[in-house]
Amino acid sequence: MRTETFWEKLKSYRILDYDFKLVLMVVGLTIVGLMAIGSADPGGKSKQIVGMVIGLMMMIFISILDYSFISKFYIVFYAMNILLLALVFTGMSNSVNGATRWITIAGVQFQPSEASKILLILFFSQFIMRHKDKVKTFHFVIFCLLLMAPPLLMVYKQPDLSTTIMLTVIIGTIMFVAGINWKLVITVVAVVVPSAILVVLDALSDKCFILKEYQQRRILAWLHPEDYANSDAYQTLNSMMAIGSGQLLGKGYNTNEISSVLNGGFISESRTDFIFTVVGEEFGFIGSCVVVVLILLIAIECFAVAGRAKDLNGMLIAAGMGAWIGFQGFLNIGVVTGVMPNTGIPLPFVSSGLTSLVMCYAGMGFVLNVRLQGKKYY
Repeated sequence: MRTETFWEKLKSYRILDYDFKLVLMVVGLTIVGLMAIGSADPGGKSKQIVGMVIGLMMMIFISILDYSFISKFYIVFYAMNILLLALVFTGMSNSVNGATRWITIAGVQFQPSEASKILLILFFSQFIMRHKDKVKTFHFVIFCLLLMAPPLLMVYKQPDLSTTIMLTVIIGTIMFVAGINWKLVITVVAVVVPSAILVVLDALSDKCFILKEYQQRRILAWLHPEDYANSDAYQTLNSMMAIGSGQLLGKGYNTNEISSVLNGGFISESRTDFIFTVVGEEFGFIGSCVVVVLILLIAIECFAVAGRAKDLNGMLIAAGMGAWIGFQGFLNIGVVTGVMPNTGIPLPFVSSGLTSLVMCYAGMGFVLNVRLQGKKYY
């Protein structure tokens, strides 16, 4: 069978099949992020705009390619992922706040763990499709877990527990959508729930056997924030105070109010992990709801595209992206509002950070391409 050329594939697309509403939601969410970053760190706004422009260009370019052709290089993507993560442990790495998660290539700082999300989505989506007749077997699931282990361990060692959890959720979602045996799903749940309880109990004990000291403090600060108001819970308590002070309409964009928690310097990671705090204080409950709804709608749209995909590979790519944006958004907002322990993970399309922003846009490009090639309904 003759393979279609790029131009033949491009001519087969219909403009009506391009998911413009997904593009508008992504751009709208990024603009909210730009405004919030402009308040938190005026100097970083121009850099984020550059990231948005690069991301948009990459998203549009990827969206008109053929994901089926790109997915043929899935083994290359897996090897590239391992290589990039390995570079973190070399002389090319940079340490920030005690974590070694960044490398510098040609003068550009890059975070390999963010690229891992999209590289592993592409790898596992194609790998599972090639072995779809074995998905329900126990041996296949074990093999997938063995393939997951190296990148997850390398990310965990950076240390970056939050991204390790994110990658596990993304790959787990892909395997679930692929149709793994329900007995395995029930078994995993039966193991995960008691394990989570065991971790909390370990944190409450005098001497931890599972958690590291800083991880224990974060869990204790989550359970008893009043006891850690001047240390580990300081950031979260101030964040909740700032969001609450925004009330319904907020204090206004780039407010100069003396009562502003942000202007008082009480939020240290306001442009990255705690950017939602800025949104809550300056744009109020309505602005916060806009961000939450946009995150939710983008995730739902990804799963909707997955349901219309022409093949299993496209379905898994779109579902993986939906899990990424949806769960990471929930995790970030949960931390900022005190619902979950502090994990340190960016809010998709909103937090400052070029690697995260560009990778999210690249992922949306694949979703748009899956939509362009999806099942047609007349």
